[in-house]
Amino acid sequence: MDGIADMGGTEGWGPTHPPRGDEPVFAEPWQGRAFALAQLSIRVAGQNVDAFRYAQERLSRTGYLADGYFGRWLNASELMLTQSGILASGAIEARARNLRGERVDEPPIPEPAKPDYAPTAEGSLRTVDAAPAFAPGERVRARDMSPPGHTRLPRYVRGHTGVVALIQPAALLPDTHALFQGENPQHVYSVRFDSHELWGAEAELFELTVELYESYLEKTT
Repeated sequence: MDGIADMGGTEGWGPTHPPRGDEPVFAEPWQGRAFALAQLSIRVAGQNVDAFRYAQERLSRTGYLADGYFGRWLNASELMLTQSGILASGAIEARARNLRGERVDEPPIPEPAKPDYAPTAEGSLRTVDAAPAFAPGERVRARDMSPPGHTRLPRYVRGHTGVVALIQPAALLPDTHALFQGENPQHVYSVRFDSHELWGAEAELFELTVELYESYLEKTT
């Protein structure tokens, strides 16, 4: 899905800057609480990290951008909790209004609708018996595809050619894991792209390395 979360490589958002060594992990106390609430919501709603990322991608433009980084974490947590039947739609708004001194009734608690899912092991790394399809130094092409659901294949590399720099440990495929359609572990590759290949000859010249799952890649002819 080409959603608001896939902003990498697009223009008009201004420059990025690396984190400074003296920056706090959380600039404000509420951000730390938002981080904790997101972790708890994933567990309570029977979700996983990939499903949480997919929830962020399904937020509206306002829900994703206007409330800032940790604001979208809270919005995605609410989406997961309501879709899993832990909270009713509108329950958080009702509670916020009550905290402000208003007298409103909360909507009734719905029937739980947690996904029928249990991981086969802790974490996201897995063992794959098949040998890697690509080798370090090999030229590969990122597939030009746009799956209807979640994917970790960045839009700006699709259809472009790079070089395998490193084979990473195999991991769960986010595309299916986010939708509870199976873990489908695959080999993962660090693929190095030239900026001119991605954005044309007028772009600043540098190399960019992206971690890509095996099904995201194809051999060049």
